[in-house]
Amino acid sequence: MPRSKKKYILTAVVSALTGAVLTIGVLAWSLGLTPDKYERFARFLVMMRFVETQYVDEVSYDKLMNGAISGMIKSLGDPYSVYLDPEMYKKLIEQTGGTFGGIGVVMGFENGVHIMSVLEGTPGEAAGLVVGDEILAVDGTPTSSMDSETTAMSIRGEAGTDVVLSIRHSDGREQEYTITRDVIHVKTAAGRMFDNSDIGYIRIASFGESTAKEFETDYNRLRDEGMKGMIIDMRANPGGYVKTCVDIANLIVPAGPVVSVVQRDGTREEHTSGLSEPTVPIVVLIDGNSASASEILAGALQDTGAATLVGTTSYGKGSVQVVLPMPDRTEAVKLTIARYYTPNGRSINGVGIEPDVFVEQPPEAHRDMQLEKALDVIKEKMKAAENK
Repeated sequence: MPRSKKKYILTAVVSALTGAVLTIGVLAWSLGLTPDKYERFARFLVMMRFVETQYVDEVSYDKLMNGAISGMIKSLGDPYSVYLDPEMYKKLIEQTGGTFGGIGVVMGFENGVHIMSVLEGTPGEAAGLVVGDEILAVDGTPTSSMDSETTAMSIRGEAGTDVVLSIRHSDGREQEYTITRDVIHVKTAAGRMFDNSDIGYIRIASFGESTAKEFETDYNRLRDEGMKGMIIDMRANPGGYVKTCVDIANLIVPAGPVVSVVQRDGTREEHTSGLSEPTVPIVVLIDGNSASASEILAGALQDTGAATLVGTTSYGKGSVQVVLPMPDRTEAVKLTIARYYTPNGRSINGVGIEPDVFVEQPPEAHRDMQLEKALDVIKEKMKAAENK
């Protein structure tokens, strides 16, 4: 090869390498990488190149990158921090935009994926799903291979589309269901008076945008009907908006702290109640699937002595997540950025809220033993209040 041609090729290679180094250097600078972090980033690039060029089968570059990002987030050991690939992020946008559908079930994720409640008038109820059913797979993908976020988002989707669920019933039978998703319109807070009594009951299914208003409406109605004691049922409540929780707390939690949100740098955001007058005696029902905002409200009521908690230990989700999209908004990461603390400074995360009165609800029981105990407790509290 002529010397001039060799020199040309060598110059081109050096220029390419120099350009690559400069590009990576600019990227490292823009990301604030220190020399130590830059060296580790270079290790990653080398390893990725090994896999891309030497692995026995051809591998998609996008697949490698998505897997690397997902693995990085999973290494945090936080089930609530999740990489949202383009497909998952698109579903999230559809859901938050109000165009998504579902099947109308509330799921728990302890020791598998189990149905904790089936909402009335929904596709799940029409299909015959019942409390206690275990979801083994969604559209052929085992739930054991998915985190809770992925499982929930896989079941949700555009109204009118189908989802196939593999179900194991409590008697061990396995069955496959094809269910057509629909837009779910459910009242998230609903109250009633127990027959021939002055005891009210309000069920909070979740903390959505309209929940506080629904709660306030029924709470005021029950007080007008002569309610002297109240049972709030937050069993199998997966949580929701903290603001909604605080709005409800302003109706039933004594004036003072409701919850503190603490970020990694110690920044503390306090949410308080401004309630000036005492409420009626309260009993709160919780269980292992009462999570997040339901634990915040239960913890505030317990710490302030405003309520007695009955049931089993709550789920233990005491953290705040935020969705951080990439600049092109095709993918994102949902990342935990803060933790919740009760008025007494208790951390909910990983430990949950212990009830004051522990009562289990056996799956084979034909009556609501927890609710029965709650009625006994509220009657005692009402009697004590009368004697003051």
